[in-house]
Amino acid sequence: MPARLPSCLILTVVLLLGLAGQSTQAAVAVRVQLSTQTMQISVNGVQYASWPVSTARRGYRTPTGTYRPYSLQRMHYSRLYDFTPMPYSIFFHGGYAIHGTFEVRNLGRPVSHGCIRLAPDQAQTLFELIRAQGAQNTTIEISP
Repeated sequence: MPARLPSCLILTVVLLLGLAGQSTQAAVAVRVQLSTQTMQISVNGVQYASWPVSTARRGYRTPTGTYRPYSLQRMHYSRLYDFTPMPYSIFFHGGYAIHGTFEVRNLGRPVSHGCIRLAPDQAQTLFELIRAQGAQNTTIEISP
């Protein structure tokens, strides 16, 4: 068996285990630590993933606090930054979103205008997890 399973297979297993015997949807917790440029995801309290992210560079800010996603868009184009593609956008506060980036070499460093950037496949996995479990069952916590 390969050392790394595809994200969608892992997602399916986690969801099946987390939902076995339940009629409600799973609680998804997304925790972003600005100081380490990392994201931790858990489903029903069980660790699901840990990924590097990129957040706001000097002169910009990524908001801290606890939020719920209010809009999911498979492909969004930034109106503020030259129609930059933002695949798998999860909007959580004003114009701030978690989304995929094609600048994966910069993950782990603060280089964004304030959004939280992920590798495209990881953004897709998170997007599909939140869509399946519901924004109302998802919290996004961002800490300094």
